[in-house]
Amino acid sequence: MNVRAMLLIGPTGVGKTPFGGYLEKRGFDGRRCFHFDFGHQLRAIAGHETAPDGFSRKEHSFIKDVLEKGALLENEHFHIAEKIIDMFLRDRDFSGTDILVLNGLPRHTDQARDMDRKVKTEAVIVLDCEAEDVFRRIGENTGGDRSGRTDDKIEMVRRKLDIFHERTAPLIGHYAAAGCDVCRVKVTASSTVEDVYSDFISMTDRLRFRTPDL
Repeated sequence: MNVRAMLLIGPTGVGKTPFGGYLEKRGFDGRRCFHFDFGHQLRAIAGHETAPDGFSRKEHSFIKDVLEKGALLENEHFHIAEKIIDMFLRDRDFSGTDILVLNGLPRHTDQARDMDRKVKTEAVIVLDCEAEDVFRRIGENTGGDRSGRTDDKIEMVRRKLDIFHERTAPLIGHYAAAGCDVCRVKVTASSTVEDVYSDFISMTDRLRFRTPDL
């Protein structure tokens, strides 16, 4: 099956999860969207007391450790991400006319090359947000998705922002060089998911991925 995707990129706290959920609810250009929130998937797996079906005890323990340290899955661990993607697509009854909205995977360019074997990323949606606005959004839970999070302590957020700029932001250039559409949406401390969606839709008429083939 040809899995076509849009990738959400932005720092922690910018509202990728609410926006991805909104796209799933509204769809895009008459097509179903399925929001693959990799962080949510990892947290769900880590929340099991024992390794869930399809995952070894070692993999289960590794996922917990990744979340506690705010680390990224490196190349040698992509098989874990692959399992999670396959499980998601199977559970959602994903079809070739649907759009996969990727959030949190890939997180760096090496992962992007691995992902190219599984999905065809045709557009990148960049949610741009200044660091001071990120902290305000998280502190005020502007996106409504931070309740119960154990990884929002100031030092952890700073670490995530450093990792984002060092490892994840280069994905924008990577996909642009590969011919993907790049759509940049400005997000402030007070931006709601409706604001972000409206700004995104206002830009899409000129993007190539909005075609009957997608």
